Amino acid sequence: MTAKPTTLPPGLAGVHRAAAPLPLRWGGELADWSVGWEVVGDPALPVVVVVGGISAGRHLTANGADATPGFWPGVVGPGRAIDTDRVAALGIDWLGGRGASTLPPDDVAIDTHDQARAIAAVLDGIGVPRVRALVGASYGGMVALAFAALFPERLDRAVVIGAAHESAAMTTGLRSIQRQIVRLGLETGRERDALALARALGVTTYRSAVEFNVRFAGPPQVERGLARFPIESYLEHLGRRFSEAFPARGFLALSQSCDLHRVDAADIGAPVTLVGVEEDTLVPPDQVRALAAALGERATLVMLHSKYGHDAFLADPAIGDEVARALAATAG
Repeated sequence: MTAKPTTLPPGLAGVHRAAAPLPLRWGGELADWSVGWEVVGDPALPVVVVVGGISAGRHLTANGADATPGFWPGVVGPGRAIDTDRVAALGIDWLGGRGASTLPPDDVAIDTHDQARAIAAVLDGIGVPRVRALVGASYGGMVALAFAALFPERLDRAVVIGAAHESAAMTTGLRSIQRQIVRLGLETGRERDALALARALGVTTYRSAVEFNVRFAGPPQVERGLARFPIESYLEHLGRRFSEAFPARGFLALSQSCDLHRVDAADIGAPVTLVGVEEDTLVPPDQVRALAAALGERATLVMLHSKYGHDAFLADPAIGDEVARALAATAG
């Protein structure tokens, strides 16, 4: 799955502007809401919806509408796992995320079921009654499970990477601390600094301890009694980059949405491929196995080892291989 296209695949982008309010699972509704979307490949081909983490958006890979790399160029494109010579890949901007979608007001909560309903509305708007698959990683995997519970008749398969039926208590605890940091920043007029710090804290859980121990093994530099460790520059850089590109209030909404996520396996009526990583600290492998057991024959479980931990979906080629296998089985 390493072929590189000589020409960019076709691309088409737009914004779905809803004609009716979106009722929200935890009360209230979104009025005059919109969701940005982008299709890579020929829209006449079978559609695969592709969604990633909270920082991902509609732009999946370089295409005729947008030549920048996108968030998943190693997986989406001609000859890749999600082969845009064979399927059209549809990406969306999250409600509350960056891009062309609506930022919910502070007094309403959104969760993964609300995002799933927004995706269904986009599909209705572009005239797609059923999709070949919904491939979701991290937060996108949670939304894929919610979609499979709400609309099993609208997809052949959900491919869920690094996600389970609910957030682990330790993970929720970590995210709650991140949200407190950002709220403190909003109260004190330092929201960008706070968001950068919250993101840096999150990054410590995205990769494995094995990788960090090797990658940042050097000694500290100490000047005037202040030590600076090799990992600090890395965390500060990623935190600052995220804070410059993401709305602080959107982060609060989507972080909370992760922890509100609950899907009953009994409600999932579509086949599901679950891809978990043994070194994932955000989504413990036992959670993924428990979901597979609850789904029974509806589930295909794949457990991988990866030094990239939760971020394996972004960095490990083995993830693309498993996505390709799942889509091939669905097409057959």
